[in-house]
Amino acid sequence: MATLLDGKVVLISGGTQGVGAGVVRAAAREGAKVVFTGRRAEAGKTLAAELESEGAQVRFVQADLADPAEAKNSVTRTIEEFGRIDALCNAAGLTTRGTLLDTTPELFDQHMAVNLRAPFFTMQAAVADMVARKAPGTIVNIISIAQHGGQSYLAPYVSAKAGLAGLTRNAAYAHRFDRIRINGLNIGWTETEGETAIQQRFHGADDNWAAEAAAKVPMGKLGQVDEIADMVVFLLSDRSGVVTGSVIDWDQTIIGGQD
Repeated sequence: MATLLDGKVVLISGGTQGVGAGVVRAAAREGAKVVFTGRRAEAGKTLAAELESEGAQVRFVQADLADPAEAKNSVTRTIEEFGRIDALCNAAGLTTRGTLLDTTPELFDQHMAVNLRAPFFTMQAAVADMVARKAPGTIVNIISIAQHGGQSYLAPYVSAKAGLAGLTRNAAYAHRFDRIRINGLNIGWTETEGETAIQQRFHGADDNWAAEAAAKVPMGKLGQVDEIADMVVFLLSDRSGVVTGSVIDWDQTIIGGQD
């Protein structure tokens, strides 16, 4: 059977850990030529070497996407490596805590830089290449179920992610006749190493936090990286058909549901 992304050139931001790393693995498994970014050089090189040893075509680019120049350069590097960009997944994200009352301008700016400005300028560069080549393309933005409102301690995060949801729809509408499909996933509480660090840093969690959290949610487990990655790959692939401008709630929280 043909793989979903056979021969496609895919750029994934935030690919050194968590959901981003899961998408890197899934895209490589589905036959893509993959470039991924991250700030941690050692982790990036290790993942790239692992996948290359399995026969995948994978390149790691160290980048801090809070800098718009580095965000745009990630697309340039992808084109230099493989001649074009066919698909993009913006998975890099910052989840540090802050309420409306205690968020500093510095923390607010950090969230805007990583969670909104970085995907904006990465998308800008990717879409520019697609339009210049008159070629179709696909983009998936990892957003958050919290963009609907979220917890009180996620004020700057929600502000940025809600902006990304709006950007996803705006860009999809603007480039629908360029056949560039742009969608987003509002992922919920997900079990990752990054979430472990956040739970321990901000919420005093112990090493058993994920099991305790899973016992309290409807499906008996938190969101799983491999399942999210499969959904991303499907949306990046031609198998998702004509779907564009969709921001999909990928979670077990039912927005608006109440007892």
